[in-house]
Amino acid sequence: MKIIRLLGLGLMCWFFVAQANAQCTAVNHAFQSGERVSYDLMFNWKFIWVKVGNAELTTDKATYQGKSGYSFRLKSHTSKRADFFFKMRDTLTCYVTDRLEPLYFCKAAEEGKRHTKDEAWFSYRDGVSYVKQCRTWYKPSDREPQEMEYSDSRCIFDMLSILGQARSWNAEDYKVGDKIHFPMATGRRVEQQTLIYRGVENVKANNNLTYRCLVFSFVEYVGEEKEEQEVITFFISDDENHLPIRLDMYLSFGSAKAFLTNVQGNRHPITSIVEEK
Repeated sequence: MKIIRLLGLGLMCWFFVAQANAQCTAVNHAFQSGERVSYDLMFNWKFIWVKVGNAELTTDKATYQGKSGYSFRLKSHTSKRADFFFKMRDTLTCYVTDRLEPLYFCKAAEEGKRHTKDEAWFSYRDGVSYVKQCRTWYKPSDREPQEMEYSDSRCIFDMLSILGQARSWNAEDYKVGDKIHFPMATGRRVEQQTLIYRGVENVKANNNLTYRCLVFSFVEYVGEEKEEQEVITFFISDDENHLPIRLDMYLSFGSAKAFLTNVQGNRHPITSIVEEK
């Protein structure tokens, strides 16, 4: 099941602004400890949108290996009704410093009959980013752990740490159609990714509010012709919070959406709400 992975990718959409500035540290302007953002997970079943579960993104002050900073956690789970078709209990966790440098990432995933844990440890020396990664298999339990190491002169982030850093950046200098390529650690490998800025659109969430959103596409290039294929379209609030409002995910077996339902503990007023006429 790719929903949680795609949700995490969508949440880190502001990465392209941070990467363009080639910094591994940033000043937090967007969030505060205690922020809670909730989502409904919807799946398209024979032209009908059905709720299949929930997700929650939380932010808290934390300390990792003696370094103070923040922890981000994204939990998602299918409902009991959806469990009959496919059970999912996924938790993504990461720790960053006060300067928002990634320190550690973990994805604990129970998806169908598979139960795995992907981890990534980040370090920095002489202007180079290093990451050590490992996948541990619990089901099936007879598989050996998979390990790898990677380094890059560019910043390497995971799906959650980049969200925390990049939410403080500004995309005003970008034009519709601009593309940015970047490396991202998934906990098992480092993948080169592409993001495209699409413009501005009003989007209705599942809390009966409409938001003015910045629209982005996460794309892959497939086949010999390297045809552009949309993986996620995501919509980010056009205000100082830069909250993910909706994600449209295109899966091999259908399509799914994540709709914002509630926000608590946001640092700034949500000025992107559009008044209905």
